[in-house]
Amino acid sequence: MFVLEDRLFTDSLVNRAADAAFCINESGYLLYVNNAMCCLSGYSREQLINMTLFDIDIEINQEKWTEIWQEIKSKPSLTLTSRFRSNTNLVFPVEISICYVKENGIQFGCGYVHYQNKFFPSLNGISDLSVEFSSKYRKTEAELETSLALLRSALESSAIGILAVNFEGEILWYNQKFMEMWHVPKEVQLTKGCERAKTFFESQVIEPEVFRTSVWEMPAQIDSERYDLIELKDGRILAHYSEPHRLGDKIIGRVWSIWDITESKQTEQALRLNEARFRSLAETNQASIFLIKGSHLCYVNPAAEDLTGYSFKQLVSEVKLDDVFKNKRLRPVSKNNGGTTEYQEMQIVTSQGTERWLACTVTLANGVFDFNQEPVELITAIDVTDYKQAESELRQALEQAKHLGDLRERFVSMLCHQFRTPLNVVSFSADLLRRHIHQWNEEKNRSYLELILAAVEQLGHLLDDILLYGKADAEKLELNPRPIELDKFCRDIAMQVQIASGNQILIDVINLDNLNHACLDPKILQHILSNLLSNAVKYSSLGSIVILELACQNQNVIFKVKDAGIGIPVVDREEIFKPFFRGSNIDSIAGTGLGLSIVKTLVELHCGQITFESQVGVGTTFTVTLPIK
Repeated sequence: MFVLEDRLFTDSLVNRAADAAFCINESGYLLYVNNAMCCLSGYSREQLINMTLFDIDIEINQEKWTEIWQEIKSKPSLTLTSRFRSNTNLVFPVEISICYVKENGIQFGCGYVHYQNKFFPSLNGISDLSVEFSSKYRKTEAELETSLALLRSALESSAIGILAVNFEGEILWYNQKFMEMWHVPKEVQLTKGCERAKTFFESQVIEPEVFRTSVWEMPAQIDSERYDLIELKDGRILAHYSEPHRLGDKIIGRVWSIWDITESKQTEQALRLNEARFRSLAETNQASIFLIKGSHLCYVNPAAEDLTGYSFKQLVSEVKLDDVFKNKRLRPVSKNNGGTTEYQEMQIVTSQGTERWLACTVTLANGVFDFNQEPVELITAIDVTDYKQAESELRQALEQAKHLGDLRERFVSMLCHQFRTPLNVVSFSADLLRRHIHQWNEEKNRSYLELILAAVEQLGHLLDDILLYGKADAEKLELNPRPIELDKFCRDIAMQVQIASGNQILIDVINLDNLNHACLDPKILQHILSNLLSNAVKYSSLGSIVILELACQNQNVIFKVKDAGIGIPVVDREEIFKPFFRGSNIDSIAGTGLGLSIVKTLVELHCGQITFESQVGVGTTFTVTLPIK
């Protein structure tokens, strides 16, 4: 009887806890969850009991959970930070505390999930709305995924092996050509921590130490380019070139390009033996070969003719060298008795005027060929224009993904910050009314109800701004101009904003040209003027005056909203119309950072322009120019 009561009491206590709690076995399956865990994840208890922790935790997989379990068994408790993905596909940060329990031969873990901003059941509608608003970003992500899929397809079809590693040196991606070049078995997993993979590669090369220091163990964050030749036991020679990949000034990884230069090296060896044999090999070589003496070409093979579009005679005797080779980037590789070998990326211009990029090995062949004892430069080149294009597209895709992530982070931060205050007011007031509604008099109850209504109204305005921004950004707004009495229209809006501010700041409307009739969209114009006037009131001191000025010029109506407020700092002016941006001098003044972005979009929808002048501590004037018709 006491055991049953203890269990009932325990279950009731855990289920009423504010923090999410769970029990988990050695395999990672959830054995028990409380109500807070269901609310946090968005899953029902029945769903969670059939799931593992790593089904909802995107930072933990089966292998990592095994490591965590061993660490839990050796410590009193373990705390780690991670991220959950809810049933509505919402990702949010959490802190997990787990302790190890063993009772009657049964092992399990007891865990608690801490999340300060967790969603309450009463906010499901708002959560769904934020998810709905974020759909346009998921659409952009889908379009980005399509672009990346096309890029992967292009890289997969490349004749060059490609390998990408992240900042920590872990292998992120490789194409099929890389696997074919190295003849990597399917059962070998390409990771830095895989000893089997390391052993496999070292077993293929003649000098394992060269491969280990130049490729396998080279940190991805080294800020330099690298070119190495790796000789394989089967006689092939693979050229490995890499450079750090950057986003802005930050190194985020490293990309390797690998191509088989066995044929090129064999060609060089043949050149040292006999010039006639060189010509025989060069004529059938698919790589483009150039011999340069002084400042002109003295030999090219047929592949070079096809590449440049010039004939042998034109290249040797008519076309200037500088008219073909436009750009060179030298990277020394090694020195030998025959001279210096370098890797270069060269840009050439064909006879049709198109530009092509070449990956070249350049050798100063002193004494190898008899050209009156003059030094000769041997260039063996392959066309890598498609790879350079793919590299550029990949960089743009990564930058777009970073921008999208920054935008999403700013939106979530704004949403949480702006919702918190009115929701706290609603929660606090509702709780007091629930406990004291029968004890307090009608006037006191009404005061708390008015607080709740004001908070709900604030949330409504916030959601209206978000929805309007979503429609404007998705280009779903339509322009419906019609004749309006402009003077009366502007004075009504000014009065509404002044009353909403509690008549603490006077709004004066000045019609300079007695302009009265104009053909404009009243809904869009009302939002433009209301937003600019509300901002002017918000950022002005009590007792000051805001001026709305109307004028007509060149078939345009010009609105000027002037205030004597805090002004806009110079450092903020280029960002002021970007979504979710807020000025550096606004202190604790509430706002979403969406207003001016929406206004600019609406003005442009109306084929107009918006500009501003501002001085910190003196005031700001926004000028909106719209065509009358």
